[in-house]
Amino acid sequence: MLTATILIPLLGALAFSFLRLNEPAYRWLACGVGSAPLLLLVAVWLGFDTSAGAPAFQYVVDYPWIPALGIGWRMGVDGIALVIATMSAVLFVAAIAWPAETRGRAREYYAWFLFLEAVSLGVFLTLDLALFYVFFDLSLVGLFFLIGRWGHGDAERAAIKFFVYTFAGSLAILLAIIGLVLATDPLTFDMRTLIAEQPLAGMDLRATLVLVGFVVGFGIKTPFVPLHTWLPPAHVNAPGPASAVLAGVLLKMGTYGLIRIPYSMLSETFARYAFVLAVLAVISILWGALVSMAQRNLKRRIAYTSVNHMGYVLLGIAAAATIGGEQAARQMALTGATVEMVAHGLITGALFLICGAFWQRTGDYDLEHYGGLSQVAPNLTRFTVLASFASLGLPGLAGFVAELQIFVGAFSVYPWLAAIALLGILITAALFLQMLQQLFFGELPADRQGFGDLARVEIGTLAILALLIVVIGIYPNWLLTPINSATAFLTAGF
Repeated sequence: MLTATILIPLLGALAFSFLRLNEPAYRWLACGVGSAPLLLLVAVWLGFDTSAGAPAFQYVVDYPWIPALGIGWRMGVDGIALVIATMSAVLFVAAIAWPAETRGRAREYYAWFLFLEAVSLGVFLTLDLALFYVFFDLSLVGLFFLIGRWGHGDAERAAIKFFVYTFAGSLAILLAIIGLVLATDPLTFDMRTLIAEQPLAGMDLRATLVLVGFVVGFGIKTPFVPLHTWLPPAHVNAPGPASAVLAGVLLKMGTYGLIRIPYSMLSETFARYAFVLAVLAVISILWGALVSMAQRNLKRRIAYTSVNHMGYVLLGIAAAATIGGEQAARQMALTGATVEMVAHGLITGALFLICGAFWQRTGDYDLEHYGGLSQVAPNLTRFTVLASFASLGLPGLAGFVAELQIFVGAFSVYPWLAAIALLGILITAALFLQMLQQLFFGELPADRQGFGDLARVEIGTLAILALLIVVIGIYPNWLLTPINSATAFLTAGF
């Protein structure tokens, strides 16, 4: 079933090369193909065993690929991989369904989206380090073309900077993978074996170098300060749906990779440097919030909030890895980090789709050129207000569930760092309230009198994301249950 989740959109992307249809037909066909992985993952979720004593990884398939190197087609999910992959599938369907200006190249546009969906899900579903790296790198290719060919402004330069910067990070990950795998005997890329054997335990220098490779590589992808400089131009110049996938899915590859590989396979070394990572997290939280507040470009403002929110995720991961903390608190921190990945994907994905609506109507992201839009675009106002309040962590919405668990867990091991990080929430609230005031309230400029409200497809797409944001905020247990089954297993190792 997990193999089909990857192959269906991949084969769909290939099939688009031979089709000759009108533009709306390409979009709805792509929606149908892109929805198949979501339906399969929902079926996996319904059959996922969260009872005590259940195996950590389920729905496992394992076929030899390059036996001499211990590489195989290995697929499987734990609770963390399952919820992130499902969120990613939801966001891909939303991005594909969102009306976009394809510039007469609808076939290629939707084919690249399906390709990107296949390889992105492969990152979260694979249990083989070699396949992880393959899927991780291929995701850069899909987004490079979506930004470079369908972006606006200085899109080509932004796409090149994105690709080169993040590809450099993936090379650091490759070196770290090689250093980790060469410590196994017999040679294997099986993640389950590497988690169980901890091959670099007790090797201080070598293990530290491998950890640095992973942290740098995944830190660029996430991104953390000071490895974040590729992010704002990539977002500002990308089409709205591509920005939604970049923020909602591709950034999660970095934080998910930290949990799946160095946290799980280098637990001794990761714990030794957990405090350093926690300090880096707090810097990212505050820096991302402060720089975001200074932006007058709508898309740049939202882009920098991703640096802030991924800092919360790193804080939760670092707190969960700290030796000496109570397991319940560390588990709560790791659970909160995972919920934050899901919440950020849905919330920021919705915000970037909303940015796409602004660009399609005016071609302008300057906040100072707007005002009073609630008078002419009430539906756009409602969804933007909901997503903004969710992003700043308002109780009853998904962001609050995540941040509450992160801070409760972090306070038990790093009380001073957690207290400083709380300032990030205050700054985030201020920047979103200021943004809402500038966009929707006050006097409506004369040149915005004809600003059009959301169309039916846009309303339907945002309504699904908004519903999930609210449901997670009000009744999160359905999401927490599979996550807790995985975080209990992972934190028990520390």
